[in-house]
Amino acid sequence: MKPEKIQKLHLTVTARDIFGKRLKKMRHQGLIPANVFGPGFKSVAVTAQAKDFVKAYKTAGETGVVYVDLAKEEIPSLIGNVQRHPITNAIIHIDFRKIDLKQKIETTVPVKTINESPALSIGGVLLTQSDHVLVEALPEEIPQSIEIDLSKLLEIGAEVRIKDLPTSTTYTVKEDAEKVLISIIAHKEESVTPETTVATPEVLTEKEGELSADGATTEAAAEGDKKGADSKSDASKVPTDAKKTSEKPAEKKS
Repeated sequence: MKPEKIQKLHLTVTARDIFGKRLKKMRHQGLIPANVFGPGFKSVAVTAQAKDFVKAYKTAGETGVVYVDLAKEEIPSLIGNVQRHPITNAIIHIDFRKIDLKQKIETTVPVKTINESPALSIGGVLLTQSDHVLVEALPEEIPQSIEIDLSKLLEIGAEVRIKDLPTSTTYTVKEDAEKVLISIIAHKEESVTPETTVATPEVLTEKEGELSADGATTEAAAEGDKKGADSKSDASKVPTDAKKTSEKPAEKKS
């Protein structure tokens, strides 16, 4: 694992005296208006070739040093506040912030992996949890990337943490030493069982619920008939006195 020192990146610009609505024509000609400013430096309005800037921006981003070449002057700068068109997303304006090469700055540096982990051949899966780290360095000593050799990750569960990165005399990593950057995890296959159970529809048999002519089920109709018969039977019963009495014989008239 070793850092790659960034190479000096230059971008040629020219001073401009066009502002406002007239910038639209300039943009159609493949030029991007920009400003260069910074402490102890008088702000200058400039233009850059769009194709050259896109190439530089792709390499440096907003944290890498770009040497802005204006006439005979070489201005170390950071790209900032890149404005884009809300519809076309085309770059319409740039700010270059002049920096002091003798003062350290903090910036993010990408993590670059090389080689392949042997653990991948035994069912391991490479998981990248962070693809960049925050470092502090002098502008010209910022590494372009930090390499991680995956061939050293021999088994499932192996990890690369911030503390595993190489130390350097030119920059300092400004993150938690226990932060995980890359790990090898076990491959898990999800078992998907299709839903094959079909709910059995309720079947009404003749006994359980055959409809009668008036719309009621035969079971309900039968229950009603039974109740009616019981009612008639109860009405026909007349209570009688259990004690028998004898009738007196009629008296004869003399």
